[in-house]
Amino acid sequence: MSEKALSPGLQNQLDRLATLPDEQIDTTDFPEAPLEALLHAHRPSLYRPIKKPVTLRLDADVVALVQEHAQDRGY
Repeated sequence: MSEKALSPGLQNQLDRLATLPDEQIDTTDFPEAPLEALLHAHRPSLYRPIKKPVTLRLDADVVALVQEHAQDRGY
């Protein structure tokens, strides 16, 4: 994805906003969400990442090393 260059006026405005102290930013039109809202936050159930099966061939010594280090984690 390519990025478009910003116009000089918009870039100047963004630069001025970046240097503005947090205390001077007016956030009254979008108040902060209460912490209780986080209790009910969840990822939508329709989201399912695509999974692909993969076959991987490893040398026997590599498999032995992984098994040795992963015994307590349920290899």
